[in-house]
Amino acid sequence: MSSAPAADAPQKGNKKLIVIIAAVLLLVLGGGGAFAYIQKQKAAAAAAAGDDEEEGEAPAPHAEAKKHDSKHPPTFVPLEPFVVNLADKEADRFAQVGVTLEVEDAKFAEELKAYMPAIRNGILMVLAHKTSQELLSQEGKIALQKEILRESVLPLGIEIDDEDDAPAKGKGKKKRRAVYNPVSAVHFSNFIVQ
Repeated sequence: MSSAPAADAPQKGNKKLIVIIAAVLLLVLGGGGAFAYIQKQKAAAAAAAGDDEEEGEAPAPHAEAKKHDSKHPPTFVPLEPFVVNLADKEADRFAQVGVTLEVEDAKFAEELKAYMPAIRNGILMVLAHKTSQELLSQEGKIALQKEILRESVLPLGIEIDDEDDAPAKGKGKKKRRAVYNPVSAVHFSNFIVQ
């Protein structure tokens, strides 16, 4: 009778070992499957991005921003909110717009602050010529971002042309040399039209 309990002990140990091996295999196969799925999604996204560029489609405005290097995080320059009367003729309307500029580095942010009165003046002039209908549409907000981007570097002597507004002169369409712009994006922190 003493041999019966000794025989059960190795069987229980084997069952535990089989359960542990099955659990490890399940984890390894599940993790490998997840890794393969993620890699497949990345490849599909890269192929889709390559197709968009080849077809000549313009990327979405938020896709235009360059990828940021983790070693050099972006620098943001918040501007005091703008409150301006709009150019609506049928009623007195005004807008309150909060703007934050994304710049290349802290050194340029400090340089930009020296020109802040001229920058704010340019942005106020742009806003004062807008109607409420222009500002309420998504396209109007995107156009305003482009105009603010242009006005934010104009006092520094950097002139940015609007590609959409500039008609092609002559028969041949010549591409203009890209102008370096240290302001990479314009972000709205608040946007109220009344």
